[in-house]
Amino acid sequence: MPAVVGSTRRSIVNRIGLYAVLTGFSLLMLFPFAVVAFGSLKEVSDVTRFPPRLLPYTQDTREVDGDERPLYRIDGEERVLVESVQIGFYAPPDDLDAVVRAPTRDAERRGGFIDSETVVVDGVEEDLYDVTVDGEVLEGLIQVGATTAGIFALPDDPDNTVQATERTAPTIDSLSFRTENYGEVTSLQNLDRSLTNTLLVTLLVVGGTVLTSILGGYAFARIEFPGRDGIFLVYIGSIMVPFVILIIPLYQLMVALGWINSLAALVFPFVFNAYGTFLIRQFFVSIPRELEEAAVIDGASRWTILWRILVPLSKPAIATLATFMFLYAWNSFIWPFIVIGGGNLDNHVLTVSLQQLGGRAADSPNLIMAGVMIAIAVPVTVFVLAQRYFVENVATSGIK
Repeated sequence: MPAVVGSTRRSIVNRIGLYAVLTGFSLLMLFPFAVVAFGSLKEVSDVTRFPPRLLPYTQDTREVDGDERPLYRIDGEERVLVESVQIGFYAPPDDLDAVVRAPTRDAERRGGFIDSETVVVDGVEEDLYDVTVDGEVLEGLIQVGATTAGIFALPDDPDNTVQATERTAPTIDSLSFRTENYGEVTSLQNLDRSLTNTLLVTLLVVGGTVLTSILGGYAFARIEFPGRDGIFLVYIGSIMVPFVILIIPLYQLMVALGWINSLAALVFPFVFNAYGTFLIRQFFVSIPRELEEAAVIDGASRWTILWRILVPLSKPAIATLATFMFLYAWNSFIWPFIVIGGGNLDNHVLTVSLQQLGGRAADSPNLIMAGVMIAIAVPVTVFVLAQRYFVENVATSGIK
């Protein structure tokens, strides 16, 4: 009995460890997706913030004198930024270690810009400035370049101000999801039209491929005709031909048909698929012929046998093919980029629009991430809903 209890405990511990490892790897794989998803809901300043943070935040504001001003936490107090000033570092010519800070607006070049007064320090000629510090005018020269400082005031007492470095001042932020990014990116690159085109092309490619693969698979699996096996081998061998080799002749064919810059060029070349025919044919071969013989005895035609018996039993294979073709058509880039002109926005698909968006919105990474989320939302959903078909085995027919 103790041995059984010990074995059970070890089994539980091993299972917990296995699930912990799998959960860790799952979170690691999902992290880039989470970064893009949350990044699409951020402001530009939050995307480029350092150190970075995963969730989207927006800096809080308070109204001061009728204006909304950003909130900061300075010395433990909530303060608003009322003014940004450039701060320079100056030192007297005879005591370079006595550096003082002063706003550059309060420093004037002695003698003006044309005939400025200078002093030679360590063999280098430097311009002299009149610097105002605490109401006193001092003579000095620039030691260090200017930096940006902020004047921060209490929201309820604007006259109570302090000075701090604006760049390093801690901000007061709150969680905020900027959903309007999706509307902006849609209007910026006409993504709504690109999304519609992509859906149309993908559905036509998937539907056409499934139809031709079912018909071709049934012909190669069940119909006897001279040269069938040889033709099938040649047809399957075409899978080994890289698509880049077919681009030029396929483009010339589209030119001859007048389909350049049209969605027809994105659909018809891909509705005949050797991989799909092979997949469906192999599944049809695995279905017992006794089912067809029984149907023939009952008076069923080949068409009835195909659509009433074989196709319903082949749903896992058909769903797998449809999912593969959906992902392929949705993510296709090279061929749409070649056959659809860059200025033809009405016929763009998402992949081409995203490529152009990377240039137009280079200074707005949040909009690029929003476009990426629009592009991946549909295929991810399709994959999650159809993944169970990837692991299903041959359909059971009821015949032993």
